[in-house]
Amino acid sequence: MTVTRLETRRVEKIWGRRELLPTFGLVEENGEPVGEIWFEDPRGSDPELLVKYLFTSERLSIQVHPDDEAARRAGHPRGKDEAWVVLAAEPDATIGIGLRALASRAQLRAAALDGRIEQMIDWRPAKAGDVYYSPAGTIHALGPGLALVEVQQNVDLTYRLYDYGRPRELHLEEGIAVSEPEPYSASFEPFEIEGGRIILADGPAFVLERWTIPVRGQLNEARPLWLIPVEGGGTIDDERMEAGTAWLVEGPAQITIDEGSDFLIAYPGSGVSEHLPA
Repeated sequence: MTVTRLETRRVEKIWGRRELLPTFGLVEENGEPVGEIWFEDPRGSDPELLVKYLFTSERLSIQVHPDDEAARRAGHPRGKDEAWVVLAAEPDATIGIGLRALASRAQLRAAALDGRIEQMIDWRPAKAGDVYYSPAGTIHALGPGLALVEVQQNVDLTYRLYDYGRPRELHLEEGIAVSEPEPYSASFEPFEIEGGRIILADGPAFVLERWTIPVRGQLNEARPLWLIPVEGGGTIDDERMEAGTAWLVEGPAQITIDEGSDFLIAYPGSGVSEHLPA
């Protein structure tokens, strides 16, 4: 099968929300807040990437993810780079990424134990359209009031350094060992490769593109592709794609994207594809 519609799974989180994007509706009155919506392969395979929507009403834990080498030493198939595309943000919403100043691992550990780490984080104002590629080792947290799409390497592996007193497990030794306790420096600046095709991030773990123009043509990329319609829709091999869905394409396929649509396209590795129609 070349084209697979990915199944959605709602993940309840203490920092989640009951009011999601219009695409996903409201959480039932008696239901627990939803923090994440995962898009998973219904065949049970282990693809390289995972797509999520995130909805925050409180700060997420201050956390870090290991790189491929460290993750494999711990028995996992891969590490975790991730990228965020902000869809909506309340006026005071923030994203914490990296530290405000260089610190030693000993300083980081002490600050995680007494809570000073919260003031060490570089909390940046967030608005719709912001994009961050967060490599493994980057200390980070999301603030409240955000709705965003996250594309990540497909592994459920998070080391919490600090959780604001919530009764959840921390992973100080593992997390500090894989952390880069330094300011965040973006290694890539988004650019428009051609009209309406913007490269938001280029590796090392994956490439993330944004398409905002009508498209009609053949997909011939050798790598698997994740298609994420954020607004509007289109077709993939005559199957209808709408906002709130995600699709995995693993071979040649015919695609159309309607006028006025907004799509995210992701594929593993680095190097921008030359085989995508636009």
